[in-house]
Amino acid sequence: MIAENTSSKLAVQYEAVRRQEYQLITAMLEVMPRVDGLPEDRLSQLRDALFHADSPYLMVFVGPFSSGKSSLINALLGKPNLLPVGITPTTERITYLRSAEAPQTARSGDFDTIFDPAPLLQKVSLVDTPGLESVFTSHDEVTRKFLHRSDAVLLVMLATQAMTAGNAEYLQLLKTYGKQVIIVLNQADLLTPDEREQVREHVRTQSKSQLGYQPDVWMMSAKLGLEAVRPDGMRDAGLWAQSGLDQLEKHLAKQLGDAARLRQKLQTPLDIARSVHAVALQGNKQEIATLDHYQGIRENVNSQIAGYGRENEAIVSEIAGRVSARFDAAAEASASTISDMFTFGKLPRAFMSGLSDLLGVRRLLGSKSRFESATTSGQVDQALADVRGIADALAPRLEGKDIQDIDDLVSYGRRELERLPDALKTRVIGSIQPPVQYDRAPMQAMRTTLDEAESRVRKSVAERIEDWVQGADAFYAAYMVVMLLLTILVLVTRPESADAPGLWLLLLVGVFVLALIGSVAWLVRGRVIVRNIRQALALERDAYLKILKAAGAAQIETGLRLRSESVLPLMRLIETQTSALAEQQKSLHAFSQQMGEIDAALAKMN
Repeated sequence: MIAENTSSKLAVQYEAVRRQEYQLITAMLEVMPRVDGLPEDRLSQLRDALFHADSPYLMVFVGPFSSGKSSLINALLGKPNLLPVGITPTTERITYLRSAEAPQTARSGDFDTIFDPAPLLQKVSLVDTPGLESVFTSHDEVTRKFLHRSDAVLLVMLATQAMTAGNAEYLQLLKTYGKQVIIVLNQADLLTPDEREQVREHVRTQSKSQLGYQPDVWMMSAKLGLEAVRPDGMRDAGLWAQSGLDQLEKHLAKQLGDAARLRQKLQTPLDIARSVHAVALQGNKQEIATLDHYQGIRENVNSQIAGYGRENEAIVSEIAGRVSARFDAAAEASASTISDMFTFGKLPRAFMSGLSDLLGVRRLLGSKSRFESATTSGQVDQALADVRGIADALAPRLEGKDIQDIDDLVSYGRRELERLPDALKTRVIGSIQPPVQYDRAPMQAMRTTLDEAESRVRKSVAERIEDWVQGADAFYAAYMVVMLLLTILVLVTRPESADAPGLWLLLLVGVFVLALIGSVAWLVRGRVIVRNIRQALALERDAYLKILKAAGAAQIETGLRLRSESVLPLMRLIETQTSALAEQQKSLHAFSQQMGEIDAALAKMN
């Protein structure tokens, strides 16, 4: 009872660790194919390790065809017709027999898998292989590929043809795999007891010389084993013992109840996984070290692009500064003109100009206004003409800078791309090249907007200044006419009495003071107009610069995009490789932790 409990506990521990290994190796097979430089044979080993982790104890039957391998398996499982048998080679493929709740057959690659609910398959998976000397040339190769997966190899010979030269050669082959070999002598029922013992001893002697150790030699009879299976599925114990097949069941019970043996079976796929993991981890570290150089390239390219942006921003700032200066010069020139127009010496002309406007004479004669006459040089128009010339220089300067920078960047990117390892070159998507056509859309859109701004400044600002000047002159003329009428009125109503002259003089002085106040008000109005001119042109300047800077910023953004797109294949490769390697490194570290957990679980198995 204690032994049964111990065996049950060991089976539970074994299954738990096996499941851990299966999950680990499955996850590794998702990651490892993406590790650059990992040899294909390492991936093949890992796939084999998955096979180990997904299987219970694995026993492989090898030997000449017609030696009874398939018959022995049918007898062991109590199903005479499960595998085909015959005197000619009937097994052209490896047949893998596994436990399942319902019978099923699947075919994949070089393997046929038979799922069956036979109780024995819950403890062991069996493999039937093609004959080692089969006339079908593929058999030998397929069988050899499967041997290294086995936990035990049963070399099946006919008892009547034991230890032929071919069988001795098979022992030599099996020795190279380092597997536990058990020699099965089938059709032992055809020999007498004395003959059986003589054959057994001969095989023991010959096999020891070939393997270097004394293997187990089992005398068996597939025929008696099949006869031992009754119609109800039960066995005839006597016939079963005579068949010798009970030796295999006893061997399995011993092997599967041995903690050290099961631990070793689980250690095999773990060791394979750890070996592949070590190679992959080293390759990942080397790739990361190599990629550090390309990270520097990416940083260099990004720094260059950022530098190009700053240089172009400086160009925009320079142009904007020159435009601003022209607006300021226009404002100062206009202000200076207005200041000259509003002086005491210009009062008579202001009066006449204002009176002409009041009476409509200037409009009838079509003569120039006082402002138009004073600004024959056209300061505002000239300043704005200069502004447009300055603004128009922005587009070709940015375009020329962009094209040169992109050409330099493309040359740099192509040089670095050529230096990539061949494995990385194959992953480059696209080519490093300048754009087919330069995108001028932001600058082209700016032209229309600037045209509208210039038209507004040329017309509205000039008209506003003229309106301000004419308004001031008209007001002054009207005011002075009123003062003149008052003076006439005072003179006409001069009193005759002796006491009246003082009052009359006082009225004249009052009229003169009012006239003086009107002149001063006209001068003050001139100063207000100067201030308004500066403010108006400052607002127009700011609006103009806003358009210019926005277009410049948009063109800079377009230029940076064109630069980035020209070297996008290189940058994209570096980015994806960096991300992939970081993810690989994360996965590899996780695998290492999982292997440590499995090691701990193995140590606890008892």
